[in-house]
Amino acid sequence: MVTAIVLLNAEPDRVAPLGRQVADVPGVDVAYSVAGDEDLVAVVRAADHEQLADLVTKRIAPLEGVIRTRTLIAFRAYSSGDLANI
Repeated sequence: MVTAIVLLNAEPDRVAPLGRQVADVPGVDVAYSVAGDEDLVAVVRAADHEQLADLVTKRIAPLEGVIRTRTLIAFRAYSSGDLANI
């Protein structure tokens, strides 16, 4: 299993609808709107790097309003806590 964090820059008027669309993509665990250099952050999980590449380049990047994506591949998890319970 490959876990990655996908950072997205979006057209300003598309941030909210795009966040919902990204969250609905199979393989996306959660999508957040954020402050800072990026507009959205998605936590994704894929079976392997090929599936991850398809998820980002064929399912997320083409969505209307996406300007740019940047993908960070996770190596190790240092907390086993569920983010939803924080």
